[in-house]
Amino acid sequence: MPITLAIVGRPNVGKSTLFNRLAGRKLAIVHDEPGVTRDRRVTDGQIGNIALTLIDTAGLEDGDPGVLTARMREQTLIAVEDADVCVFLIDARAGVTAGDEIVAQLLRRAGKPVILAANKCEGRAVHLGISEAYRLGFGEPIALSAEHGTGLSELEDALMPFAEEPADDESEAAEENKPLRLAIVGRPNVGKSSLLNQIVGEERVLTGPDAGTTRDAIAVEWEADGRAILLHDTAGLRKRARAAGHELEQLSIASTLDAVKFADCVVVVIDATMPFEQQDLKIADLIAREGRAIVFAANKWDLVENPSGAISALREKLDRLLPQVAGASLVALSARTGEGIERILPAVLSADRAWNTRVPTAALNRFLSDALARHPPPAIHGRRVRIRYMTQAKSRPPTFALFGTQLSALPESYLRYVQNELRKAFDFFGTPIRLHLRNSKNPYTD
Repeated sequence: MPITLAIVGRPNVGKSTLFNRLAGRKLAIVHDEPGVTRDRRVTDGQIGNIALTLIDTAGLEDGDPGVLTARMREQTLIAVEDADVCVFLIDARAGVTAGDEIVAQLLRRAGKPVILAANKCEGRAVHLGISEAYRLGFGEPIALSAEHGTGLSELEDALMPFAEEPADDESEAAEENKPLRLAIVGRPNVGKSSLLNQIVGEERVLTGPDAGTTRDAIAVEWEADGRAILLHDTAGLRKRARAAGHELEQLSIASTLDAVKFADCVVVVIDATMPFEQQDLKIADLIAREGRAIVFAANKWDLVENPSGAISALREKLDRLLPQVAGASLVALSARTGEGIERILPAVLSADRAWNTRVPTAALNRFLSDALARHPPPAIHGRRVRIRYMTQAKSRPPTFALFGTQLSALPESYLRYVQNELRKAFDFFGTPIRLHLRNSKNPYTD
């Protein structure tokens, strides 16, 4: 999907020149006289590999209701509302004017992501105008010349976080037709192989009471509800110290880790009679760091003495000990009797959907506004951290970029708050969430 980009600013800063440059042809009239553009113009454009839907706007000016300037202003505000991101253009030779301050105030109220660009930088005496631009509060300005095409690579870099991952129809169809790669992992002797056999409905892999029966990661093709799934049974993961010196076991562990890296989703099998031991937590953390979707299977449920209420206690323990995958599905089952097996596939498919989900930038920033209002970022050394906007950089796993000032000073607890709110707002349960912090230069520091 192309990015909808509105080019805004006061009159005669070069908005239509930039519009024509990005469109690749002269569509908008360009003249030294201010106010030539009156209506918003829309066309397709391109910058690097990023597809754009461009909106050229009239210069923003104050005006009495009903007069032409007021109606032009309304058209521009509609364009800002329709945009995914706005390029706020100023004239570097003129510096920041009262008109620029008016535009900045309107853009702050609109709440859309803003890229500040100082145009007409082909001359020499522009340094003052660029340095003045910091006081507008939109971070570091991009120095460009729409007339000569300089600075466009920096503009492309600034737009990159808003771009969708390129994919044509054929590659998307191919991705949909690929089997879901599902690995089953856990400590030794928790019932991983028994679970695989129960899922596929046959004795496909060897099982036994002795730990270490499975040595290599075994791939088994399976189809359920029309979905092709490639199941990987794996060797049990023991503590590193216990495996040290055992070459065969070390090779088995390496095979298991390769299966995790290869997987789309991982089922972590735990022993319901001894749940969430230290090794279980380490395995789950490894999967989260690898960025894989995750489902927990509490096996040997038929051996739990007091099953009533036990699942709620396990759920509370999971969310408390593994906040990085809070809300992940927890399925109580017995690989020996088949109890609960039917709940595994829906849980896996749900986690896979979350892992592949992309959220539009507009919806993300509405979410961010609400989240910040409920719980503002803390002040650092008496100065409040400002989170301006966010975008989703990619999926598989969902990865988001936060833009603002002093973001590196945010405590881990606040980042966890943002992650948990994202989970609840967009059903990102069963997948790790990654946050990348993008700091803008603070104009009020030396």
